[in-house]
Amino acid sequence: MIDLRSDTVTRPTAAMRAAMAAAPVGDDVFGDDPTINALQQRMATLAGKEAALIASSGTQTNLLALLSHCQRGEEYLVGQEYHTYRYEAGGAAVLGGIVPQPFEAEADGTLNLAAVEKRIKPDDPHFPITRLLSLENTHTGRVIPQDYMLKARRLCDKHGLKLHLDGARVFNACVATQQPLAELAAPFDSVSICFSKGLGTPIGSVLVGSKKFIERAHRWRKMLGGGMRQAGIIAAAMDYALDHHIERLADDHKHAQLLHDGLSQLDGIRVEPAQTNMVYVNFDSLEQALKVSDYLLEHNVITARSARMRLVTHLDVQSDDIDHIITLFKQALQRI
Repeated sequence: MIDLRSDTVTRPTAAMRAAMAAAPVGDDVFGDDPTINALQQRMATLAGKEAALIASSGTQTNLLALLSHCQRGEEYLVGQEYHTYRYEAGGAAVLGGIVPQPFEAEADGTLNLAAVEKRIKPDDPHFPITRLLSLENTHTGRVIPQDYMLKARRLCDKHGLKLHLDGARVFNACVATQQPLAELAAPFDSVSICFSKGLGTPIGSVLVGSKKFIERAHRWRKMLGGGMRQAGIIAAAMDYALDHHIERLADDHKHAQLLHDGLSQLDGIRVEPAQTNMVYVNFDSLEQALKVSDYLLEHNVITARSARMRLVTHLDVQSDDIDHIITLFKQALQRI
């Protein structure tokens, strides 16, 4: 079965499982798990920050960041399609009383900083206090240019705001730009980094930032029930991924480009340029997309079921699979 719905569907390799099984563990709530402690220190160093905190998911590390930056009744600025606003169940508002101010993202995945600046609230009791700008890299597979991030940093400094990055796939951005994580993370007060997507771990995310910020996030993690005990087995998978699964992201990017090139030759669909490990295929109607998706599923290929279909390459998609997928798309379109 070839699953193109997301890079979250990856399965841990045999070597990763072996590393998990062999991991020294302790009680992390007491701070006694050596594998977690080492992983957190390693990630803080890689990101150029003072400290790091492991959590179960990117949703949780993003939520911990928002709760740690903002008090109840304060506001964060965010993209309408960014995960921290659209895809994380409104946790910041429900659990933290934090007010979102969303903006439509530009075609390149950025926010119009002039529009953002206009929505920063004055110090007036009628308004929530604007506290944080939350960005994303990558966004729908697009790498956000670093000069834009630096402009966002200057805007935040001008208005006394904090700057958070949902860097769920920031290692894809590192590989695509050949820039180290510390450089991409430098403009941000906090960065959430997910390991269960392109890096192929079964669970796990890390939040990085200053020591005081991570201390606040640690308290929030406990309050949210995120304290884990012998979780070194998770950290071991993440540590293995850092050693073995970053450079190979270039293979996913290459496979996405090959998939784009092949699908672009087919009639009846419009294919957007490949961005890192994602290809978006546009159909004339949802009905057409569902027919193609059904045909692919009959031949053991799983896709999203939408008129703008996202195809994601990852650890479990091999070079030989690409030609097979293109052939199935061609056959499916010919049958419609």
